[in-house]
Amino acid sequence: MIRGPRSGRGRGGTTAGKRRGAATPGERSAFRAFGLRTRLLLAFLLVAAVSAGTTAALTYREARNAVLKTAQDTAVASFREQVQQTGFGLPVRETDGGLQEVLRDVARKAKPHPWVVFAEYGSVRASSGENRVSTVITPELRRAARANPHGAFERVVKDGVPYLTIAMPMVFKTGPDSVLPSGLVLYAVMRMTDEQVNVDALLMAARDGALPGLAVALIPGLIAARSVLRPVRELRQAARSMGSGKLDTRIRVRGSDELADLARTFNESAAQLEQSVRELREAEARARRFASDVSHELRTPLAGMLAVTEVLDEDADDLDTDTARAVRLVSAETGKLAVLVEDLMEISRFDARAAELNADEVDVAETIRKTLDNRHWTDARLRTELPDGIRARLDPRRFDVVVANLVGNALRHGGAPVVIRLRTETRAEGAPVLVTEVMDSGPGIRPESLPHIFDRFYKADAARTRSAGSGLGLAITLENVKLHGGTIRAGNLPGGGAVFTVEIPLHAEGAGG
Repeated sequence: MIRGPRSGRGRGGTTAGKRRGAATPGERSAFRAFGLRTRLLLAFLLVAAVSAGTTAALTYREARNAVLKTAQDTAVASFREQVQQTGFGLPVRETDGGLQEVLRDVARKAKPHPWVVFAEYGSVRASSGENRVSTVITPELRRAARANPHGAFERVVKDGVPYLTIAMPMVFKTGPDSVLPSGLVLYAVMRMTDEQVNVDALLMAARDGALPGLAVALIPGLIAARSVLRPVRELRQAARSMGSGKLDTRIRVRGSDELADLARTFNESAAQLEQSVRELREAEARARRFASDVSHELRTPLAGMLAVTEVLDEDADDLDTDTARAVRLVSAETGKLAVLVEDLMEISRFDARAAELNADEVDVAETIRKTLDNRHWTDARLRTELPDGIRARLDPRRFDVVVANLVGNALRHGGAPVVIRLRTETRAEGAPVLVTEVMDSGPGIRPESLPHIFDRFYKADAARTRSAGSGLGLAITLENVKLHGGTIRAGNLPGGGAVFTVEIPLHAEGAGG
């Protein structure tokens, strides 16, 4: 029996491929930097490349083995037959010229390609060629020939040339199933250049077939990416549309796959959101309408109550002590109620977008002084830094409300002295603004209250259930500043105390129109 090829044996053995490691975090980040379309195409091409490469590799391996095995089996069978049909006189001597002639005769009958036949008998060496010793025959093949009386073969590569080397020992048959080695071993060395050419051609064909396959795979990859990305684009556009306020936006559902389920879920969520927003808007509209209606309904009876309380206030000194105290309490509470009703009506006008800005060019410092004089805030509790000559287009009535609310809030909840500071600044974009600051010397505003300080009816002090104001002063101040196209913010000074900063464009006519 002839031994089959030994994998990994010989000088032309293949090297093990490098194992690919996992992608580094940088590589993963770079992969995520690609768009979804690119990533889908890359994934599709990767699968196609792996499939094509695997198929080509398996096909190449099988075809290569078939080509090599055919040549190998033919050569081994032919050499074994020639050795069995050739007789040798033993012992062989180095001066025996007949041995070389026998080897040449065996070499002439080589299949499928020419052989060079070598003989080794102890220290005797002979061949059918010019060199008596082969440099291709390996020690491993010699050991295999001595160990196996049926012969062995091996494929090796020498200087880039592939060879098939066959070892066939001469034996004496001593029985039906037993042989005795004679010590003479014949070797056949056959070049396999033709097979190598065929194998290289197979490799080229596998490679050339895989590359067009990848190019063809790009077309279904583009189609698949488009079919996946189209619903995603529609979802993005729908989400953007809903974000702009179009809550009736819906996505067309196609098919019954996962993307269709996503579209249905989006539509259901959008419908529920639209219903919830509609209900909230209706509730808000009802609340605004209720506040406006109640304010209007209370205005007339309150006017009568205020007239009565004024008369009672004038005669309170002539009444007994308990009655006078009750009369003054009723008068004060009626005044607070009147202020609350007026503030509610003002807020209702802002909510209904009915508030108008009647701007005029005014001297800002003089306007602030009039606000303070009209409310008798001229004592030592206030300090002003009001440079003359600053003119701006403002609605005097609404700016008066802004200053009065901020100063009154500082006097009620802050600490004296209260500083009112006026100046102008130029923003980075080059627009000049009017800056009005109202600072007090109190404990300041608690950090958790700062985000809500301009909310309606918000009380920074939870223990303060009653206040002198309506609880809408800062909310009305915010709306008036917005109507001027400006901004207002609240904060705390480093040394203690609250500060409110109002910034209004110097030319704000029609800003809130």
